[in-house]
Amino acid sequence: MGGHPSRVASVACEGSLLSAFLDTNVIIRHLTGEPPAMAKRATELLASEPDLILADLVVAECVYVLESFYEVERAHVAALLRAAIALPAIRVDDSALLLRALERYEHARLDFADAYLVASAELTGVGAVVSFDKAIDRISSVERIAL
Repeated sequence: MGGHPSRVASVACEGSLLSAFLDTNVIIRHLTGEPPAMAKRATELLASEPDLILADLVVAECVYVLESFYEVERAHVAALLRAAIALPAIRVDDSALLLRALERYEHARLDFADAYLVASAELTGVGAVVSFDKAIDRISSVERIAL
């Protein structure tokens, strides 16, 4: 499969069970529709319901690409990624964590990395984040430990 995307798409489209990690570019192509030929292949793959693993790091990179390159508004970025996470073809390690991080990113106006740390602190019961970033102070459920 290495380096041959049409092989991945053809395996998935034939109905065979495919277990693989998704790269950022596949999600971005699906969400943006650009370029059209790649977007079509990405969307077909995601619609074929194979077992595709979406790593948390890829979600973070998708946030960055959508914000910086495509200039998508924060609320729309969060909505797009929530929809991607909900696709039947996609499996994530901890959907509650990713969804909470997207919520914090969208509504608390934290960058995604900080939102992910805050969500992790909330959901694990740790309740604290060591950071120089004062924006975390806006979150009452988590203590920022300042250095």
